[in-house]
Amino acid sequence: MSIRNLHHALDPTSLAIIGASDRDGSLGRVVIENVIRAGFEGEIWPINPKHDQVAGHRCYRRVADVPGVPDLAVIVTPPQTVPALIHDLGIRGTRAAVIITAGISADQDLRQAMLDAAKPFLLRIIGPNTVGLIVPSAKLNASFAHLQAQPGGIALLSQSGAIATSLIDWAADNDVGFSKVVSLGDMADADAGDFLDLLAGDPETHAIVMYLEAISNPRKFLSAARAAARVKPIVAIKAGRHAEAAKAAATHTGALSGADRVVDAALRRAGILRIEGLGELFDATETIARFPPLEHSRVAIVTNGGGAGVLAVDRLIDFGCALADLSPETVGTLDRNLPANWSRANPVDIIGDAPPHRYKTAVETIVRDVGVDILIVMNCPTGLASPVDAAHAIASLAQSGTISGKPVLTCWLGGRTAREGRTLLQQAGLANYDTPSDVALAASYLAKWSKAQQALVRVPEGRDDEVHCNRDLGRSVLQRVAAEGRRMLNEPEAKAVLAAYGIPVPQTIIATSPKEAEAIAGLLLAGAPKLVVKLISKSITHKSDVGGVVLDILSPVAAREAAEAIVARLKAHDPIAVVDGFAVQPMIERKHAWELLLGVTRDPIFGPVVLFGSGGVSVEVVADTAVALPPLDAVLAGDLIDETRVGKLLAGFRNEPAADRAAICKALTALSQLIVDFPCVLSMDINPLVASAEGVIALDGRIEINPRAVTRPGPNRDLAIRPYPSEWQKQVTLAERRYHLRPIRPADAALYPDFLAKTSPADIRFRFLSSRKRFQDQMLVRLTQIDYEREMAFVALDSETGELVGISRLYADPDHEVAEYGLLIRTDLQGHGLGWALLAYLREYASADGLKRIEGLILGDNAKMLKLCREFGFSISTHPGDATLRIATLALQSQASVS
Repeated sequence: MSIRNLHHALDPTSLAIIGASDRDGSLGRVVIENVIRAGFEGEIWPINPKHDQVAGHRCYRRVADVPGVPDLAVIVTPPQTVPALIHDLGIRGTRAAVIITAGISADQDLRQAMLDAAKPFLLRIIGPNTVGLIVPSAKLNASFAHLQAQPGGIALLSQSGAIATSLIDWAADNDVGFSKVVSLGDMADADAGDFLDLLAGDPETHAIVMYLEAISNPRKFLSAARAAARVKPIVAIKAGRHAEAAKAAATHTGALSGADRVVDAALRRAGILRIEGLGELFDATETIARFPPLEHSRVAIVTNGGGAGVLAVDRLIDFGCALADLSPETVGTLDRNLPANWSRANPVDIIGDAPPHRYKTAVETIVRDVGVDILIVMNCPTGLASPVDAAHAIASLAQSGTISGKPVLTCWLGGRTAREGRTLLQQAGLANYDTPSDVALAASYLAKWSKAQQALVRVPEGRDDEVHCNRDLGRSVLQRVAAEGRRMLNEPEAKAVLAAYGIPVPQTIIATSPKEAEAIAGLLLAGAPKLVVKLISKSITHKSDVGGVVLDILSPVAAREAAEAIVARLKAHDPIAVVDGFAVQPMIERKHAWELLLGVTRDPIFGPVVLFGSGGVSVEVVADTAVALPPLDAVLAGDLIDETRVGKLLAGFRNEPAADRAAICKALTALSQLIVDFPCVLSMDINPLVASAEGVIALDGRIEINPRAVTRPGPNRDLAIRPYPSEWQKQVTLAERRYHLRPIRPADAALYPDFLAKTSPADIRFRFLSSRKRFQDQMLVRLTQIDYEREMAFVALDSETGELVGISRLYADPDHEVAEYGLLIRTDLQGHGLGWALLAYLREYASADGLKRIEGLILGDNAKMLKLCREFGFSISTHPGDATLRIATLALQSQASVS
């Protein structure tokens, strides 16, 4: 597992400090003084051949000399000494080390020697080049931070030591505490993904904040983040937002995707709230930690000052929040209870003399409106009413930060007069903010996080049944291009692939000469009023840049002349460019239509990315686009559309009818499916995709491939998020009862309570190696939100009732050689062969995934499972460290790797 042995670092009972020193100003002295000052209660063993005693503790010359096995080692010695020290620690039995030493990663040979020394012992390394590790609950400060971190429920992961110490300093001044502070350093071994995995199950951690500079293993990071974000709020700052984007390759999409936009899309898909500044980090965390994610995020405002309400609205719109439209019923009730001059709209201005009962009535009325999801309550000090009395009225309605179950954010403006009211609101559990901008920003946090949480639970399938595609036809086109050694498909080839995936394209006929273009035009004009002639050339990527597109052709002669003119313009632009032919097609003209851009490109970190936005020849100038990570389904495709300005226009306005949104979503999911199916596709443009109420049609297409990768099978291993493995499902019949076996889904968490209720306490003890009276919602989420990369779980569902009746599970180690398995069958259905069927399916999957063996821990008194394993071919041995446990091991014959 990726978290293997990291627990030794977070809750050690003994600590070796290699390089500890009494020398003033030395790093070794700061570290050991921090350890002692924090009150660490375990053994402390300084190691330094130059000292006999350090900080009142006996100092040892070598690792081999310490009287016990250090759970955790902290290393502050010169870089060249580190590999040997890691080897010595491994032999001694240490399984985790914090390497504060800098300069190791600058020497790749030294860095690799360090990792090679750790690997045989599965010794985990935090760092190098790290400030260190702080665990307040364990009284552990193995760092050179200048302050002790206070205990609390927030875990901090930071790739910058300077940012970590700055946040500790800020937190000390604002009464914020930490469960863990991990300075990740150079992340030679343990990285942010590992610690996200660990913190997801940490009962002391209620929220996670991160400062990121690089994501080196995106698939691992996203799988860990997606699992952790299901159970705990995660807020992240990712530095480098304005690093120069990669230059465009062969497509518009490459020019418009932008590295930071891809990071933003990745974090959003992982359910993480991304913010921009350090000052927002803990405010954002506190805000979203108060509330569950919302299905919608429409905001209503109650205020006794119209100006304050307008300021809040301005900022809400700036932050992309939606204002709630009050229902006629709500307006009617407010009419009967508010002064005649109230605003009669959102914001609800209840007038400056508003007494407490008016506040109370307005709030109670508005939270009952089904169109309101978030309520902001504001107060401006006046000489006509008391801010404290207004706060009392609102506080009396509050329960756990909500009123009638809806999140309430408050803003009592002012200084001295507002202070007592703010205190009352905070004591009632209501979040309070100083200014309209602050409260609007908080509402935007909740809205953005809720949207990210919705994306998090989407698990599009590797084979989307909604996309009607002819994969064989698409493959044949790509193989033909690859056989010619080409990377770029010409327009007709690209359109053939798009058409194979259900994206409408106009009829296109290829002419090899201007004269042939004239003849083809004569045929097409019999059914079309106008034609288009386009250049086909392997030498040219963007035809419009060289005048390679001619519109509004009305006659065969005009078609020939257009082709001749294209040749002349091309030769003037590039005398050695080759004309491969001309595409002649009907000119598509639709009223009230929009030109859109759909594309796929490759991000150097996150792999394939889907782009959507405004299209046409001015696409780079307009730059109205958004990006998302595939795979997409219809919901995620709709979210992508909604992120653009043109997405709002597509919904229709004034006399403009709405475009066919379903058809646009279908085109996006088709592109997503294409990149899932064909790893050889490097980039792709559809520009323009014309969209109207009549549907969509792709007028131009461009696809770039890696010819050497055409034979690679799908699903695409380069995707940062692995699609739902829909190919791994089947029906089985056992004892005249039919079952559906398939990979687990996040929604299956709803099936667990009934399943567990029908499973005996003894069977639950056998499966989880301990007795459990109840399973918390967080645990059920963790069991069902998996990444299908390191972990796989198959559920057995009763085909008639849909009930969950059995589960088998695999979790692979970091080297993807060995996986731990688990199996649980509903008690009343045991003995009918279902356990055997699930275990056999698990073995089949593990072999296809390239695993070498599967292992399981079994309680010695679990006779049924031990019998099943022996009959299945497992070897059984007694656990060397626990005589009550047995280890079941099954060697596998690897097959073709699972994608």
